[in-house]
Amino acid sequence: MTLDFNDVERGIAQIEFYSRDFPLAAIVGVDDETTLIAAKASKALGLPHNAPEAVEATGNKHSFRTRLANSGLPAPRFRLISVDDDPVRAARDSFYPAVLKPLALSASRGVIRADDPAQFATAARRISAILDDADIRGEAASHILVEEYVPGDEVALEGLLEDGLLTVLALFDKPDPLEGPYFEETIYVTPSRLPVHVQNAIAATVNRAVATLGLREGPIHAELRINDEGVWLIEVAARSIGGLCSRALHFGAGGRLEDLILRHALGLPAPPIGLDRPATGVMMIPIPAAGVLRHVVGIEAARALANIDDVTISIPIGETLVPVPEGNRYLGFIFASGDTPEAVEAALRVAHNELEFTIEPG
Repeated sequence: MTLDFNDVERGIAQIEFYSRDFPLAAIVGVDDETTLIAAKASKALGLPHNAPEAVEATGNKHSFRTRLANSGLPAPRFRLISVDDDPVRAARDSFYPAVLKPLALSASRGVIRADDPAQFATAARRISAILDDADIRGEAASHILVEEYVPGDEVALEGLLEDGLLTVLALFDKPDPLEGPYFEETIYVTPSRLPVHVQNAIAATVNRAVATLGLREGPIHAELRINDEGVWLIEVAARSIGGLCSRALHFGAGGRLEDLILRHALGLPAPPIGLDRPATGVMMIPIPAAGVLRHVVGIEAARALANIDDVTISIPIGETLVPVPEGNRYLGFIFASGDTPEAVEAALRVAHNELEFTIEPG
């Protein structure tokens, strides 16, 4: 069946009507658009779920920061501005460096760093234009979050909650610097090369954050930064990793990431959880320029390289490419596995260099 995600109450009614003839054992949200309706529909049907207000807080960056403000975790300064505010005046009142963010968009869409008032005003105007084109409503359509920029190495944690207990499924290093002005992600590699005590601190930070937010069940995806001042939580989502990135994770008898999530949702026992390869990784292929994708060469050469598992181009030939910060898609994904994280990272970079894209300006 097809649900109306923009009208949550109508979507819940659709699910309830469907369940009369086809009783449901679980409802799993798979992306930012579906996690809230999944939680509310599960509550309506008496199925295991996260509190809808907790899920809602993870889907709004300002609500997220506000909920965590008294958690005791390291957190950047933040403030909320309206798209109707004078950007020049807002820039004069800001701290620097700052990162301006839409409240509800994903995949780094509309996330822009500003180091001075001129960059701030330009970023605010640019994000306002992005919001005009985005299919969102309410506060998220008319406001921008301004956060103090947090320097440091960035990681992503993939986890599974069961009655509030966090199991870390994977901790990904992001070896490419994400310093702005835009924050397009590229390479994820697991296991992390960070010291064990730092990895433990990351897990403890996420544990404390999800408890503060009120999340208790199902998958979570967290983004964090590490510097000399500690572990800084950037965001937590009540869902698994996005795009095709989960294909980088293999859990032996446990299957893929989706298998673990569905087993948990259905209350089925899970086999011992552990990655079945020494190291794996994925590269989200960035869009190099705006225009129409006309041709891609080098895919087979990249697939033939040592340690490369697959190369997938996810945007069809003939479609228009929109880079960040306006866009929220990747050209495709490169998957690799090897004996060490260093070997995986090197393979991803070599494979990416094999690819050539013909993009017609337009």
